[in-house]
Amino acid sequence: MLNGTGVKIFTGTSHPELAEIIARRLGLPLAKADVTKSGIGETSVRIAESVRENDVYIINTGCGAVNTSLMELCIMIHACKIASAKRITAVVPLFPYARQDKKDKSRAPITAKLVANMIQKAGCDHVITMDLHASQIQGFFDVPVDKLFAEPSSILYIRTHFDLQNVVIVSPDAGGAKRATSIADRLGVDFALFHKERKKANSVSRMVLVGHVKDKVAILIDDMADTSGTLCLAAHHLTEAGVAKVYAIVTHGILSGNALENIEKSVLEKLIVTNTLPQKENQAKCSKIEVIDIGPVLGEVIRRSHYGESVSKLFHEVPY
Repeated sequence: MLNGTGVKIFTGTSHPELAEIIARRLGLPLAKADVTKSGIGETSVRIAESVRENDVYIINTGCGAVNTSLMELCIMIHACKIASAKRITAVVPLFPYARQDKKDKSRAPITAKLVANMIQKAGCDHVITMDLHASQIQGFFDVPVDKLFAEPSSILYIRTHFDLQNVVIVSPDAGGAKRATSIADRLGVDFALFHKERKKANSVSRMVLVGHVKDKVAILIDDMADTSGTLCLAAHHLTEAGVAKVYAIVTHGILSGNALENIEKSVLEKLIVTNTLPQKENQAKCSKIEVIDIGPVLGEVIRRSHYGESVSKLFHEVPY
């Protein structure tokens, strides 16, 4: 808990529920800021209390109207900067445009780098984010970036809800193998993965399973679920391979398009996501969605950041 001296927590409109959880964890009220939109869609921000020489944290995540959320974040950072804030930290649980992290075809933009430049130029001194789609995004910044992991929270969930003797951790693609093997090693359970071939960016044509899963409880691990096509297809292939049950644990539950319908119809028992994005509406529409609260983790990293303590402990442990 913070004593409130010189610390201000602001939130944009993208995820006020998470900001409230973080503020409660810290024992502070959310600072007042008016964020409005004009008739032509321009974002207007008014910081309604003094931030002079304060340590300011602005919470906004990349969800819903992503461009609006990004502009809100940049304008709030700029507003605090010219109001003489001592240090400004952007708390962005889901980094916007994280999947556009490399030039994968001719004339393609590296939009994640552009977003990093925007946040820095606005006046940000420090960034806190969670499970970046690609770790190299940290290198797009010239300011410190604390990249947190949902892994400790996922491991705690698995330990408390499953019999580890029957569990196998599965990566739905080769790219996520490092994340999944890390969890499997820490739990002391088996690991399997899918090799997938894509015809285009968010649709999968063929998946090949590598590993033994028969009669096990399979837990798919991924960083984000967008249309959930990969997870549902992987769950179907796992069922064909003879698993007893299939679950999925994902950090960022974007769940766009027909994702909820696909999940409801799929053989997945549950899709467990963190609350880096708002999930209340998704839970109301789909009975298979369950949420892990990462608010305490973000709250603790803010506390440690303010007092100059190490945050690396949170890479391996869930704060209590």
